[in-house]
Amino acid sequence: MILFTPLLVMFLLISSTSYADNGFPAIKAPATLMKQIKIIAIGEDQVHDSFRLPARIDLDQQRVARIGATVTGRIIETEAVLGQEVRKSEQLAILNSTELGMAQSTYLKASSQVNLRRLAVSRAKRLLASDVIAAAELQEREGMLTEADVDLRTATDQLRAFGMSNIDLARLSQERKINSVLPITASIKGTIVERKVTVGQVVQPADALFTVADLSHVWVVAELPEQQAGWAHKGDEAEVTIAALPDAAFSGLLIYVADMVDPNTRTVTVRMELPNPQRKLKPHMLATLLIRKQGMQELILPDSAVLRVNDSDHVFVQTGTDEFQLKPVKLGMRYGNVRRIIEGLKQGDKVVVEGGFHLNSERQRKELE
Repeated sequence: MILFTPLLVMFLLISSTSYADNGFPAIKAPATLMKQIKIIAIGEDQVHDSFRLPARIDLDQQRVARIGATVTGRIIETEAVLGQEVRKSEQLAILNSTELGMAQSTYLKASSQVNLRRLAVSRAKRLLASDVIAAAELQEREGMLTEADVDLRTATDQLRAFGMSNIDLARLSQERKINSVLPITASIKGTIVERKVTVGQVVQPADALFTVADLSHVWVVAELPEQQAGWAHKGDEAEVTIAALPDAAFSGLLIYVADMVDPNTRTVTVRMELPNPQRKLKPHMLATLLIRKQGMQELILPDSAVLRVNDSDHVFVQTGTDEFQLKPVKLGMRYGNVRRIIEGLKQGDKVVVEGGFHLNSERQRKELE
C-alpha cells in the first residue's frame, strides 16, 4: 500500500498542469469566452518616434518690417492706427525735419557749383583754342569741376539716405525749392502690429515707430532641451496643437534647428512655419509642438493587448485553437495606440487584443481552484 503525504500530492498536481517558462500555466478558454476574444498576428509597421514640446506662435521674422524715420525730426501728422492693413509705400506719418532742409540746401548749392564749373571749363577750352590761356589753367578749372561733382554726389547720396527718391531729386533740381516735410511710408504690405509714435514727438533714425507684419504666415517656436539636442533635424515632420483652437491640428516640417545652445536656458531653438490665411493663428498663442522622426519598420503591438501583471507588461499568446499562455513582454515607446516590441514576441505570434481581461480572470480562477 502506497501512502501519499500532502506535500507529495501537491507536487503531483503541479506536475500534471502545463506551465509556460515564466511560471504561468496554459489555459483553455471555454466556448463562451472564445466568442469574446479577438486575435491578431504580430507584424511590422512603420512607426514614428515623437517628442512633445511647449511652444508659442510667433511672427515670421522674414515677413516683418520695423519702420522708422530716416532723419531726425518732429512728427506733425499720423493717421495709421494699430491693427490697420496697409499697402507697400502707403503713408503712415509725416515728419518735419530741419536737418532734411539743410541737406536740400547743400544739394542745391552743390548743383549750382557744378553748373558754374562746367561753364568755366567750357570757356577755358575756347580760350585755350585761341591761345589766350595756358593749358595749366584749363586743368585747374577741370579739377575744380571734379571737386564740385564730388560734393554734388555726396549731397545726392545724403538725400537718398534721408528717403528722397530720384523723382523727388529731379523735382528739387527743377523747382529749386526746399521742402523739409518727409512722409514715413510702409516698406511692406501687412498689418500694423505695433505703433510707438504720437504727434509732436521728436524722433531719431534709430527709433522704430511702426512694426508692420505679414500675418499670412507665422512661426511656431519651441525650445528643445540640451539633452535632446541631437534628436531634431531640419526637415523632420511636426504637428502643432493649440489650446485656443482645440478642434484644429496643423502639420508641417521643421524649417530651423539652432546650431548653438542658449547658455541661459540650456536649450536649442526649433522652428516650424505655418500658413495662416484666415488669421486664426495669433502671435503669442500657446501651443504644443509634436516632432516626429522619420518612419522606421518595427514590430508593433496594439495597446489593447497589454495586461499589467505583477507590475510588468504581459500578453496572451495563442498556443492552440482554444489554448492560451500569458507571456511577459518588454515594450518601447507608445505611438498612438500601438507599442513597439523590444522582447518577448516575434513576428507571426498570435496575440489576444480583445477579451484579454476576461481570459486573465479565467486564468486566476483556475489558479485558485
